[in-house]
Parts: sequence; C-alpha cells; structure tokens
Amino acid sequence: MTRPDVRTYGNWRKPTSPGIFGIGLAGTLLLFGGALLVIGALFVSIVLALGLTVLVALMLAPLLIRDQHGRNGLQWLTATGSWMLGVMQGRHLYRSGPFGRTPASTSRLPGLAAPLEVSEAVDGHGRPFAILTAPGPWHHTVVLDCHADGASLVDAEQVDTWVAYWGDWLAQLGHEPGLVAASVTIEAAPDTGERLVREVSGNVHAEAPQLAREVLAEIVRDYPLGSATLTSRVALTYSGAARNTGARRSLAAVAQMLGTRLPGLAADLQMTGAGPALPMTARELGVMMRVAYDPAAAGLAEGVPDDGVLWDEVGPVGTMETPDAYRHDSAWSMTWAMSEAPRGEVFSSVLNRLVMPHPDILRKRVTLVYRPHDVGASARLVERDRKDALFKAKQAKIAQARDSIAVQAADRAAQEEATGAGLVRFSLYVTATVADAEDLNLAASAVDNLAAASRLQLRRVRFAQASAFLAALPLGLVMPLHLKVPQAVRDAM
Repeated sequence: MTRPDVRTYGNWRKPTSPGIFGIGLAGTLLLFGGALLVIGALFVSIVLALGLTVLVALMLAPLLIRDQHGRNGLQWLTATGSWMLGVMQGRHLYRSGPFGRTPASTSRLPGLAAPLEVSEAVDGHGRPFAILTAPGPWHHTVVLDCHADGASLVDAEQVDTWVAYWGDWLAQLGHEPGLVAASVTIEAAPDTGERLVREVSGNVHAEAPQLAREVLAEIVRDYPLGSATLTSRVALTYSGAARNTGARRSLAAVAQMLGTRLPGLAADLQMTGAGPALPMTARELGVMMRVAYDPAAAGLAEGVPDDGVLWDEVGPVGTMETPDAYRHDSAWSMTWAMSEAPRGEVFSSVLNRLVMPHPDILRKRVTLVYRPHDVGASARLVERDRKDALFKAKQAKIAQARDSIAVQAADRAAQEEATGAGLVRFSLYVTATVADAEDLNLAASAVDNLAAASRLQLRRVRFAQASAFLAALPLGLVMPLHLKVPQAVRDAM
C-alpha cells in the first residue's frame, strides 16, 4: 500500500501599498509634494525653505517608524489620541438597566452593536431564522449554527475533501448577489450540562427500573464536570441595496431574498464538514449575546423560554474598557487580531490547537472574517498586486529573498484567478475570556503559545478592545466601514 501525499496550503498575500522607503503611496505623494514646495520656497527665502523642510520631515517621520506588526507611528499616535479623548468624555464606560444611562432603562448592546435590530422570517424550507439589521450601512446578517463532527479519527483524504469543498464555498461567495462579508466563529466554553439534563429528563420512561434511573442521574451529575463544548457559527452579511439602482430595499424584500438563498448555502456548507447548518432564531441569538457578555448566566440563559429573551435586554449591565482588556459584567476579556498569516505552506490542521479548549481560558472565541471580491474586482486587484510586488522588488540593488518570493506568489495568484479561483480578503480575531482580572496574564500567555503553534502573528488590539470584542462575535459587523479614517487611506500608508 502507498501512502498518499500530504497536502499543504498557502499562497496568501498581504496587500501592500507601492511607495519608496516603505512609507506607502500616501507618504510618497507627501514626500514629492513637500519637495516641490521646498524647491519653490527657495526662490522666495531660504528660511522659508528650511521651515518647510522641517515641517515635511516631521510629517514623514511617523510613517518611517514601524513596529513588528507593520503599524506605523502615525497609526499609533492617532489610536492613542482617540483613546485619550474618549476617556476624557467617558466613552470607555457603559451603564445600562434601571440605574444606567440608556434610553428607556434597557440593556441594549453597547458600542457598534447598539443600532442593531432583530427580525424573524421563514426560509424556503419553512424554518424560522433571525435577521440582524444594521440601519447605517443597511446590512442584513443571518447566522447559521453548524454541528461539525470534527476531524478526529477521520481519514486524511476526507479532510482534504472537506478543505476542497470549503475553498469552493468561499469562491462561490464572490458570485453571491449582494454578499458583503462572511465569518466563521468557533467558541470553546465549559459545558453547563443543561442540554444533557433536558435530554435525559425528556426521555426517561415513567416505569424505568430504579437502577437505570440512578445511573442516568449519576451521568447527569458527573459527566459535565470539567468537560467543554465547541460551537461553530457562520454569519453571512448582505447589503440591502438594489444592484441596479442602489436604492434601499425594504426589509420584507430582503427577508424574501434571504429565505430563498439560505437553504442552498446551508446545504453547500454541509459538504465542507460543518455538519447540519441550521439558521439561528432570534431567541438563540439573544441567548448567545447574553452569555457572551455574562458567562455566569450560561446555565440560566439556556432555560429561558422563547418569549423571555428580548433583544433590548441581552446586553451587559456595565462594561469598562481599558487599553489592553475589556470588563463586561462577570468576566474580563482580551482580543487579538491577526497581523500576519502563517508564512509559507501549512497543513489543514494548522489552527487545531488555537480553537481547542484551554485550561487557562474560561471561554475562547476564534473568528475568521472573509470579505470576497467580485469577479471584476478580483482581476484588477491581482494584476495591481503583481505590479506592486515587481515595483518593490526592483527598488533594492540586491534582490531580497522575501521580495522574490512575493513576486512568485503574486504571479501564482494571478494565474489561479485567471483559471476561475476567487479572491477573498480574510482576517482573524481571538478573544479570551476569564472570570478574574488576575487570570488575564495567564490567558495572554496561553494565546501567545497557541498563536506560535499555529504560526500566526497576533496583535493585541490596544485602545479598541470593546470594538474588537464585537468584531469577534457573529454579528456581521464589517469593521472597515466603521473606521473614522477610510480604509483606502489606511491602505495607502
């Protein structure tokens, strides 16, 4: 018997901005513009020319300083200044409920999730599903609850097949009408045992033997101790604007469109190894958010009836944001964002240790965010990326290995796109939740070790922990649309 070759995956690229000295397109334009001003000032006064030179140098200096995650000094200064201004205005604190500051004394979600509204509709199979609506960009999100079996004791050929179907599913997202973003959230949390109690109590026969009853009672009592549960959720975010006119469609029209598209997407998702993908209802979304902000209420929230979960009451009673952590009700959380994907080629099990439960972390949430490009934009972007890689490689007098590999990767990406592959932007968030502030250092060390095992470079989201906490939840928030500085300007730096 011959063993099959082990498949590897890779060839992802981080978009770069063309520019000299690594300052990007915006810095290069600023440099040339400042040089022209200095030359013009020389005809007027040398003192004026020197003053303009110093001014341009001070503006360019932050762009020349970069940390290990690729962030320049200007980004660090703007983040620090925004944080200090927000603290002075009290934006790092949130109080809700009867003694809070929210309208009508409700407990709505804080921050970017405050405007979200929930409605319900029925899909083509007659199943109810919830629609999360963001009024600002008029985005609508549906969440699928997947029941994956995992890859334990599964043949390598089957895993390769699942990965192939997953790549095909991501490629199809670029052809999905109106799709803005998609995310996959895998959460590891302690098992409360409530589902086991309901399952056993609902199936015990009235005339069952006493010995059987005692055995089941012991199982219900002891089995959940120390065990963990893994949940997988896929969020799909659609634009509510019409494709031809750009006008906003009504919520009823959006619900009808989502109801017809959802069964097909869920069926295709099942081929990726995600198991049965069922749309989440408004009650399930409410319970998910309540437990995310208050893990101590996990056992109580699962037993709440359908009419007992109100969207206006699923938020936290109080939160406090610090530069490196986020306090919410009964827990503390820290969130990291991926600054660099694994270099080179990886195996399909590269994220296994990152998503699995860890003894030093109460709840761990790993979210992969995808934003697919349409077919027309994909062709333009891969060609532009190829030209940028060639431009950067030709700047150095002595060719560098990284630049040569970047050119080869850009060429492969262009060839794959030309043969029908999709182009998808992706990112990753990791949220670690603990019960006490003293456990934050242990959780941070655990995440650092897990990221190293997965060959990821993670950056703790300083000065934006509250927003990053929401970004890691399956709410369909497209974070680049909520930036004060447009994403196009940030990419040019």
